[in-house]
Amino acid sequence: MPDFIDTYLTQLEEVIHNTSRADITAVVDALEMAWREGRQIFLIGNGGSAATASHMMNDLCKLTIAPGKPRVRALALTDNVPLMTAWGNDAAYDDIFVEPLLNFMRPGDLVIAISTSGNSPNVVKAVRVAKEHGLKTIGFVGDQGGKLAEMADLVVRIPSPHIGQQEDGHMILDHVIAGALRERIRAA
Repeated sequence: MPDFIDTYLTQLEEVIHNTSRADITAVVDALEMAWREGRQIFLIGNGGSAATASHMMNDLCKLTIAPGKPRVRALALTDNVPLMTAWGNDAAYDDIFVEPLLNFMRPGDLVIAISTSGNSPNVVKAVRVAKEHGLKTIGFVGDQGGKLAEMADLVVRIPSPHIGQQEDGHMILDHVIAGALRERIRAA
């Protein structure tokens, strides 16, 4: 019987190797443009994807700092639990990201939506509303992509049917994208 650890890590290496560098570069380009224009970047997701959204906000806000340069403006809508639960309780769980977006978003801002299935109703609804209000949208999805892959302006798929590997891939995207953006900001 194959060793789970070796099998998992070997598969993950292949998944990362097969993730589109062109799609990742397009996301870095979009984030650089948002930074240059002083736009707000919103991050959303559920469960493990919510944790990735929070972590990515941290990395975009802190790891991209360059002396004498404007800072990246990123906000994970997953981090205000009282507001999320108020909307979930008083309206609908599908509105936990839409309603805060309606408070903060402006045309030209950007939403990064993270969903392994690409079909989370609250994420899909938030992306639809964001697009209706002139925001640019990015989806981090699993191999199937779901509705999010059909809707988002830019999509990075993690080519694995394994949810754990999809979530691992999304976290790696965070680190690669934040690092690449940091280099661009420092060079600007």
